[in-house]
Amino acid sequence: MVTAQPAARARRSMMTLPSSRARSSSVATVFKKEVLGNALKGERRRERRTGKKTVTVRSEVESREAEKPNSDALGKILSKGSKLKKVMAANRGEIAVRVFRAGTELGMRTTAIFSEVDRLATHRYKADESYLVGEGKEPVAAYLDYESIIEVAKANQVDAIHPGYGLLSENENFARRCEEEGIIFIGPKSKTLGQMGDKVICKAQAKACGLPLVPGTEFATDDVTTAVEFAKEFGMPLMLKAAMGGGGRGMRVVRNMSDVAQAFTRASSEAKTAFGDGRMFIERYVEAPRHIEVQIIADGAGNVIHLGERDCSVQRRHQKVVEMAPAPCLDENLRKRLHDDAVKLAKHVNYRNAGTVEFMVDSENRHYFLEVNPRIQVEHTVTEEVTGVDIVQTQILIAGGMTLPELGFKTQDDVQVRGFAMQCRITTEDPSMGFSPDFGRIEVYRPPGGLGVRLDGEVVVGSRISPFYDSLLVKLTCKSHSFEGAVQKMYRSLAEFKIRGVKTNVPFLENVLQSDAFLSGKVTTNFIDETPELFDLTSSVDDTQKLLTYLGEIAVNGSKHPGAVGPPPIGMEPKPPQPSQKFEDLARKESFKKIIDEQGPQAFAKAVRNHKGLLIMDTTWRDAHQSLLATRVRTRDLYNSADMTASALDGAYSLEMWGGATFDVSLRFLRDCPWRRLELLREKVPNIPFQMLLRGANAVGYTSYADNVVQEFTTEARKSGIDIFRVFDSLNYVDNLKFGIDCVRNANGVVEATICYSGDVSDPSKKKYTLDYYVNLTEELVNHGIDVLAIKDMAGLLKPRAATMLVSALRQKFPDLPIHVHTHDTASTGVASMLACAEAGADVVDVCTDAMAGLTSQPAIGAILNSIKGSETLDNPMNLEEIQRLNTYWEQTRALYSPYESGIKAGSADVYIHEMPGGQYTNLKFQAFANGLGEEWDNIKQSYATANKILGDIVKVTPSSKVVGDLAQFLVANKLNEKSLLDQADSLSFPTSVVEYFQGYLGQPVGGFPEPLRTKVVRGKEIIEGRPGCTLPPVDFKALRKELQEKHRGRRNVSHKDALSSAMYPQVFDQYVIERDMMGPVSLLPTKAFLKGLEIDEEIEVKARRGSSASIKLKAVGELLPNGKREVFFEVNGIPRVVDILDLKVFENDNKKGMSAVRERADPLDLGSVGAPMAGKVVDILVKDGADIKAGEALVVISAMKMETTVSAPCAGKLKHIAIAKGDSCTAGDLLCAIETV
Repeated sequence: MVTAQPAARARRSMMTLPSSRARSSSVATVFKKEVLGNALKGERRRERRTGKKTVTVRSEVESREAEKPNSDALGKILSKGSKLKKVMAANRGEIAVRVFRAGTELGMRTTAIFSEVDRLATHRYKADESYLVGEGKEPVAAYLDYESIIEVAKANQVDAIHPGYGLLSENENFARRCEEEGIIFIGPKSKTLGQMGDKVICKAQAKACGLPLVPGTEFATDDVTTAVEFAKEFGMPLMLKAAMGGGGRGMRVVRNMSDVAQAFTRASSEAKTAFGDGRMFIERYVEAPRHIEVQIIADGAGNVIHLGERDCSVQRRHQKVVEMAPAPCLDENLRKRLHDDAVKLAKHVNYRNAGTVEFMVDSENRHYFLEVNPRIQVEHTVTEEVTGVDIVQTQILIAGGMTLPELGFKTQDDVQVRGFAMQCRITTEDPSMGFSPDFGRIEVYRPPGGLGVRLDGEVVVGSRISPFYDSLLVKLTCKSHSFEGAVQKMYRSLAEFKIRGVKTNVPFLENVLQSDAFLSGKVTTNFIDETPELFDLTSSVDDTQKLLTYLGEIAVNGSKHPGAVGPPPIGMEPKPPQPSQKFEDLARKESFKKIIDEQGPQAFAKAVRNHKGLLIMDTTWRDAHQSLLATRVRTRDLYNSADMTASALDGAYSLEMWGGATFDVSLRFLRDCPWRRLELLREKVPNIPFQMLLRGANAVGYTSYADNVVQEFTTEARKSGIDIFRVFDSLNYVDNLKFGIDCVRNANGVVEATICYSGDVSDPSKKKYTLDYYVNLTEELVNHGIDVLAIKDMAGLLKPRAATMLVSALRQKFPDLPIHVHTHDTASTGVASMLACAEAGADVVDVCTDAMAGLTSQPAIGAILNSIKGSETLDNPMNLEEIQRLNTYWEQTRALYSPYESGIKAGSADVYIHEMPGGQYTNLKFQAFANGLGEEWDNIKQSYATANKILGDIVKVTPSSKVVGDLAQFLVANKLNEKSLLDQADSLSFPTSVVEYFQGYLGQPVGGFPEPLRTKVVRGKEIIEGRPGCTLPPVDFKALRKELQEKHRGRRNVSHKDALSSAMYPQVFDQYVIERDMMGPVSLLPTKAFLKGLEIDEEIEVKARRGSSASIKLKAVGELLPNGKREVFFEVNGIPRVVDILDLKVFENDNKKGMSAVRERADPLDLGSVGAPMAGKVVDILVKDGADIKAGEALVVISAMKMETTVSAPCAGKLKHIAIAKGDSCTAGDLLCAIETV
């Protein structure tokens, strides 16, 4: 269960360090040597010298022996009634500590045992002495080595041995050997264990007493044939039980005859591992009973009492999860019959010590004897709480020779049950993943407390959870005056409990306590299986630990952000600027936002057209950083500017802040949820409309989608806060545009239909994209029904004279239509062009904050507003002083994104030649350098123009611009020109985007596709005529969401918005969910820390929510360990935390001497890549390489925490690789085998 690295409390240590500041790895080395210095058995003191530092460690035994002896008065109290002087717990973990506490209160010295893997376990440091047993044996086998245990007991003058529960607690031979060696066994006599511990013999005794029984085998067996024959005779379902077991180990319910043999084999194997005996007994399975057990105490002198009953019906895999005393809603006559039958059986066998008689109660209130557990039970705590009887002390005193009357129990009436108690077993299991065990280091442990709250465990911060033992972490027991009171106290205690470093079942337990069935007090053993809502879990995963893993990964392996080719971030994160206007005042003011909300899109369009002066749309939150910084600005920095933006830009037409490339980049690279970005910013800005870029039938993607996908996406965006939709098509394809317009209209959004500008209307030699073309296109859109017209000049080709001509023509033709113009300042003519548009009658122009303006971005807001200041027709009364303060924030923030600076220093008029869109110019330059074509950048720009010509001089906006860019790089990489490409087109392997363009996936270009090139590229593939989306089958979002929920179970509670994200970008969304699960909410990190990580002793504050934050400081990076990992040391809120990070340089280094094997990891995105669901040991491989595999077929058996789990094939296919061997140890996520799917 738990091992620990005890700190100063576990030993007294001295350490000297050099006066100079140690390097981080040296600090880590000293830390480890201090903590682990006491690991070797038998050493009282040891010194290690490393350079100038000396570490001296004194053992726990030495320090305890040196303690001041008890006073005579206290000694009399402690030793009262106990004849025993020294007790050993032949167990580990929580129950061992429980025994030590009872023994110490009775004035006894205590002795612990431990296996080799438990050498750092906390329980050994809770005892006065501790000794290694089972040297060289497997972890569980060490605790089953009773000869070794007895040898240690004899050598150290142990009077009595308490076996605890599990392991050897029911082993007749162990008890007999203790009796033979003159050591008191704290429990029943060996003869009684033989009768009661063997469940088959026990049933015979119960039958002799007249207790009601369920049909079953008379004798235990390890022969699978017996099980099959029993099934044939008595029918299904069956219960298989380990003859010498308990706690759910070696138990199976089998419902189908075909499963009997395999289930028997697995259960027998579990029993053999856990108890050293693989024999089983078989009985009919009673459906949905209550599990009621009676606690008995007997002194072996004929005196027997009961301590009432416990309800243990809340079970999973036959292991109890929640226990209660007394059993709620139990018929009083039945209660008495249960008590009487338990006492009757104990007297019949002349029972001695504590034990539990277990019964099943069916729906007719008939009870059946189940078994006797001749030992202390895990759930004994609830009985102690309601009776006031210390059961473990009572066990010790009876073993020492005292009788029940001497202990104050002369009759049954001396036992009184008062109140109600409930116990929850907190385990290191993940309920969302089938309760798979989790392992690791306990980084945070903050338990609950208060009146009526009890904890039984051995957990400390730094404890290591081992895969070799039971998953029980701690037992939480709450007592109150009633069932309802205990529920209240337990729910509060679970909410207060904070355990970090491993997953636990706490969220599941919280759901149990909220269940109507549970609160009725009448649950059965089927409760968990029949209540699927228990698995609707609110994650309690330690996000802080995941953030430490993310920061630790950067500390060890460096930052790996795609596209971050510039210098590291410089400067510090600026404080959010303070606005002059309050949120409440802005929300009450008349605004364009209020007009949209209260009067609708048409009223908004009319208000814009009637507005005096030039309006602006600010693109800082979207296109500006897309064009300059590869779309990498994070939600955090946008959010910090939101209050000031709402105040400074009050009166703006809109803020462009969503859609386009920001959607997929947020998911793909920033690990920000774009939907959450929209919601957060909408909450901050009540007065300015939000605008998004909608790629018509492409939505926010790069291909066509089914019609219902685009409509549903648009509707959800409107609900989430988008007001104005700039609808465009990358080819100006009217059918796609009309579809996008219809989607927005259906969502009740403002339709800003777009004509994408290409060519030059002021150049009479250019005949394709003429003034008449744009006027006619606009007329089609107006006739379809739009609110606003946008002119989208993606490449910055709209020269001032052309701007005047185009806007004037449109204004003359459509006098009531609001006109909105967008450009890029690539050639440094943006300000002039926008002023020309304004003078010609445009209502709105696009700008951005000065710090993010120019180059491939938009014109500067300061330049535009100051240029029109004082104009009778164009003046905009915005607060320039406040806008400048907002600009200062963005000047400082931009420094954080220096890794994404393109290196472009000035405008470039060659855009009029290659016609490359502004955002693409930046991104394509990066791609060229990333693909090793940096020296060919000038050629790529020229090839871009060539590619455009080859494709037929198309409109170039995402995603059509990507087609041109991909073809341009293809030309350069293959040293092709226009002629050679056309000559070789039959045999060339064109980029996928180019092939799909010619197939018609983006729609129909102006003037059609060039032939015969189209035919040569497509080569018989499907050709789409007309609008692509109308031929695609609709997406079933309910089914998609269900599929995603199953795929990402345990990682994310998938929402409808998530399903929309997946419909747009399936692989990107999956990767986002997986990385979010692994790395935590990295969106909360300061930008510098997110991009670069932390320096040694650098501290950051992470704010999770209002009023909740964590301080994180990087302290040291440890030396390379044999497993290829490094320990990275942090402080979180001043408390040390450690994460283990795999050093990827291990794979690059040929010299791996001294390194243990680093296993291949499963790919979570590949269905056929089968990973280990938990850490454990491979006990069986059921398939062979090359085999044909069926979906659901058993592949591998893994043993962990004494439970065997069969890993099944998630899909059908051929087995191409087995990555493990029998006996291998693996961790969760290690590759087990790979299936080539069919």
